[in-house]
Amino acid sequence: MSGGTRLENANPLIFQRSGERRLTATDEDEDLHCYFDISINDPEHPLSLEELNVVEQMRVNVNDQESMVSVEFTPTIPHCSMATLIGLSIKVKLLRSLPDRFKIDVHITPGTHASEDAVNKQLADKERVAAALENSQLLEVVNQCLSSRAM
Repeated sequence: MSGGTRLENANPLIFQRSGERRLTATDEDEDLHCYFDISINDPEHPLSLEELNVVEQMRVNVNDQESMVSVEFTPTIPHCSMATLIGLSIKVKLLRSLPDRFKIDVHITPGTHASEDAVNKQLADKERVAAALENSQLLEVVNQCLSSRAM
């Protein structure tokens, strides 16, 4: 966030982080182990997407047999201008964390954003995602979202 910029959601609700995911007996039996966590920084606030309830473990679905990962995210407000950047950050995190065999689907939780169709279309378009990641300034912002912060 640049200095002097007015926040769209200056006082977001803050949720407690869920902490480390506990492995169940079913998880331990599966071939796919957790390759990633959902700790991604919000581009506007000094909080993680999990703390803002934008990404929840229950909305992350991994199908190892079909090599598919699907993540639904919920912007904090219906007109969030950062929704595409947030989705791109989630997608890049998955692309960097998972084996190449996985198909990745990142989309907005239905009914939670005014432009969800347009954002979802951009996130599903491989060429648009690749072009966005060729933009050094945009890539720098994505990398900031993915960098470790003291929590």
